[in-house]
Amino acid sequence: MIDVTHQIDSVSRRVGRRDFRAGEARVITIGRTYDSPPEDVWDACTDPERIQRWFLPVTGDLRVGGTYQLQGNAGGTVERCDPPRGFFATWEFGGEVSWIELRLTPEGDGTRFELEHIAHVDDTKWAEFGPGAVGVGWDSILLGLDGDLSGARPVKPEDAMAWLASEEGRRFVTLSSEAWYAANVDSGEDETVARASADRTTAAYTRSGS
Repeated sequence: MIDVTHQIDSVSRRVGRRDFRAGEARVITIGRTYDSPPEDVWDACTDPERIQRWFLPVTGDLRVGGTYQLQGNAGGTVERCDPPRGFFATWEFGGEVSWIELRLTPEGDGTRFELEHIAHVDDTKWAEFGPGAVGVGWDSILLGLDGDLSGARPVKPEDAMAWLASEEGRRFVTLSSEAWYAANVDSGEDETVARASADRTTAAYTRSGS
């Protein structure tokens, strides 16, 4: 059984904007501190054999200039890599290109994990679902990573999807969506707009169980 409230409360979330390449981009940042050392967290995030234990099977050439493909999900190109401190890569899915940057820094005896997802999103599309559109997915990914670093048994993708469709999984998604709503408001978004975006995100995820 998963302590859903603890998992949600253990994660920090920020929403912002930045000038990036073709213009102003939306940025969401998700972070968490793990008890594991940076080398272990790095290994969990970059070793294909380990990634498939907590996320999805991945193929490709995981080096600078190489490409990767997550089974049934995003793929992209590795643009920078600085083990065990982080990497920068494209995140290509559904015909759209965005970018992810992972940063790992020592924190006490553990590691501070931070991931930025950077995307050029027009205001109309952003208003539809807000940061939760991808933020809820990243919360789910960090949940899987936490399990691997805690020594939990490997999780099959189909079992993870079944859990998200369960009552406990829907509660996790709802709390995640609410947390991204709060981060959106903290960024300066109008509360009414942020509320409507979050409600649509929650409905989309809980209806499909994805």
